[in-house]
Amino acid sequence: MGDRPADVRVRDFKEVDTGLSADEAIAEAERCLQCKKPLCVKGCPVCIDIPAFIREVAEGDFPGAARTLKEQNMLPAICGRVCPQETQCEGACVLGIKETPIRIGALERFVADWERQNGAELPKTARPTGKRVAVVGSGPAGLTAAAELARAGHAVTIFESLHEAGGVLTYGIPAFRLPKDVVRAEIDQVLALDVRLKKNYLVGRSVSVDELLGYDAVFLATGAGLPAFMGIPGENHNGVYSANEFLTRVNLMHADAFPEFDTPVLHGGRVAVIGGGNVAMDAARVARRMGAKVFLVYRRREEDMPARRVEVLHAKEEGIEFLTCTNPTRILGEGCVSGLECVKMSLCDLDASGRPSPEPIPGSEFTLDVDMVIQAIGTSPNPLLVSLIPGLKRGRRGNVVVDENGRTSIPHVYAGGDIATGAATVIEAMGSAKRAAAAINAMLREE
Repeated sequence: MGDRPADVRVRDFKEVDTGLSADEAIAEAERCLQCKKPLCVKGCPVCIDIPAFIREVAEGDFPGAARTLKEQNMLPAICGRVCPQETQCEGACVLGIKETPIRIGALERFVADWERQNGAELPKTARPTGKRVAVVGSGPAGLTAAAELARAGHAVTIFESLHEAGGVLTYGIPAFRLPKDVVRAEIDQVLALDVRLKKNYLVGRSVSVDELLGYDAVFLATGAGLPAFMGIPGENHNGVYSANEFLTRVNLMHADAFPEFDTPVLHGGRVAVIGGGNVAMDAARVARRMGAKVFLVYRRREEDMPARRVEVLHAKEEGIEFLTCTNPTRILGEGCVSGLECVKMSLCDLDASGRPSPEPIPGSEFTLDVDMVIQAIGTSPNPLLVSLIPGLKRGRRGNVVVDENGRTSIPHVYAGGDIATGAATVIEAMGSAKRAAAAINAMLREE
């Protein structure tokens, strides 16, 4: 796919990738070998019939390709944009052994966009079962479970604590990577399956836990919205944000347009973003679009970053300065941020993650001149809801303990996505939600 020029796109929040044309999509689909044992399907967490939808694209049957995609995935336009295909379906493509693998994500995005522009077709649903299911959270896991259960004939109600649905798709991923009209369109497709959505409903407050447990089944999908901090001096200064707060203010509450919108956010002139994952790249690129000079501070090498390579490339194109093998030690300031003390790191033996374990280099300390610091070093499940449900077993990191099918320690209560696994990818959350939805459906039909 083509990219908009970096010097143009840093001035707005419009989508960076321009997508494939119909002719380009057909030409790309024609490269598919149509393997008898397609490894790409095994690489897909939601098990899309990838060869079938690609064959339909090659034949110009875009409606058929859309139907094939939505048999397993009701959020194809989203997944086509944000899934790490290079380590999943495309990473398993046999063409990748000697040449470029099929661009499965780009084709998925093309088909979903084509259908949205030409009239979407809803999948069929089963006859009503009379069973009621509550889904808590409307992120990728909650939406996927709701769609699967509604298609199975159950009456599904989603409870969302915020004023907009979508979870991390809405408040976390910036519009230049995932346009919000795309998110809203795919949420509307899920709701069109007779799924009820109750926004501004905080379970435990707006609706009691007893009311929630009165449903025939419950699926918890509240994600991992509790940010981690480094615990270094100066974190309480004005101008220090978690990436969660910063991105939520801008993406969901339009803080970049204050005072036209009510939610303010600091417009830093020189911003340090701490971290090396996709969230760090998102925060850095958002700060850049708000006019800042941005430094990305990461304690390991660039090749050790967990962020997708394309996000690293885009960040560099947009003028983000990478300070690798660098670790912050103190945030300077008197009430407001005035600098960030850092130390250079040497890389030693591999740690449990398979990456070099960094160690400070004595005498390498320096100060970075910044007036804003954003920490993007990970998240964990928010304990607000799960702590209110008696008997719900949790792991040491606050995650809800589940079995391979999403069952929790409480009968009829299931969980999936980041609340169960900790922070992971959108498609992995969707895969766990599909497994849990299948288990819920089997349980309700047995009853």
